[in-house]
Amino acid sequence: MADREMPYAFDPLAPGVSDDPYPHYAKLRATNPAFEHPAGFWIVTRHADVVRLLRADHSVEDDNVAKSRIHALSMMDQDPPDHTRLRRLLTKVFTERAINGQAPLITRLVDEALDRVERQAAEHGRADLVTELAYPLPLLVICDMLGMEADYHWLRERAEVLAHSLEPVAEPTPELIAAITTAETELVDRVAAVIEAKRRNLVPENPDLLTQLIRAEDGGDVLSDEELIAQVVLLYLAGYATTMNLLANGVVALLRHPGQLRLLRERPDLDVNAADEVLRYDTSVQYSRRITLAPHEAAGTVIPKGATVLAGLASANRDEEVFGPSAAELRLDRPNARRHVSFGGGPHHCLGAALARLEIRIALGRLVRRFDRLALADDVAWHRLMITRGPVAVPVTV
Repeated sequence: MADREMPYAFDPLAPGVSDDPYPHYAKLRATNPAFEHPAGFWIVTRHADVVRLLRADHSVEDDNVAKSRIHALSMMDQDPPDHTRLRRLLTKVFTERAINGQAPLITRLVDEALDRVERQAAEHGRADLVTELAYPLPLLVICDMLGMEADYHWLRERAEVLAHSLEPVAEPTPELIAAITTAETELVDRVAAVIEAKRRNLVPENPDLLTQLIRAEDGGDVLSDEELIAQVVLLYLAGYATTMNLLANGVVALLRHPGQLRLLRERPDLDVNAADEVLRYDTSVQYSRRITLAPHEAAGTVIPKGATVLAGLASANRDEEVFGPSAAELRLDRPNARRHVSFGGGPHHCLGAALARLEIRIALGRLVRRFDRLALADDVAWHRLMITRGPVAVPVTV
């Protein structure tokens, strides 16, 4: 009764929230499912309302939020018809066949990573699964697909700076703005140089994904140089950073639920469903932003036109109305695990969802079956971000 009388006021930056935001989401779903934050944005938390928001004809374009910002050209930040056109061109090369063809490479890279884990554990008594597995795996896969060099530390430094540009709450300092601008410029310059080199030497047979994007055409329509750079930067960053955290979160979830870990070890037939269940249980992208182009109703509340609304993907994934009384539990055999919204929804559903699922399925299955005494070696520390969720490190013994 007290919860119904006192709607929960959520502070996403309060100490400890990033360590475990899920009890806060549960309170919001129960008492304040369409919550207006004092900073001026809204959060929608129930599954039905999140899905409705993602499928509605609202905007994702930054220019609707702040006209002073440079208009983004990536598909992720475009509304139809521009988004539709860009997605159609990318879909021509980011095919199911191309993704499934990565399975042997992913398997080899996972096994090499697990060799490193074993060596580190033998030498130091523990190993970090972020450094040895979750970070390099998706980076090496997307770089191989694009035909680009994988510069681990260079990319990770810039990606971690750019992650702060997604955060909607804190007022950025001049130093942070300068750091984000520099990181973005350096990444764009590097991608532009690679594209220029590819144009000078287009491979006629078995071309990589970047070469195919350069050649991509739809009824005479092609990507401009600026659009091409933007899409490659998107694939380069999202192709590794999001999956890195998804994989790390999944490992932590399994290690904190030894019964489910044993179940996965004993039941390879659960690999596919297990990937979706860990995606549901603790997703790396906690929210997806929309800007309302008309008044929008959620949970009986009318959100006004022009409002910034965060679709609570992580909260929706634990909605008891969809996933039942065990919604807060990890259950690898959950029959409706795939109803999660970790990859968004509507026209902006993640283009790389199938690749992420494939990497997680192969990596988790091979990890738990390689090491039958796998366990956490220490507490897990989490990055203190609102939009992106992932552990700083996952220290394990094997």
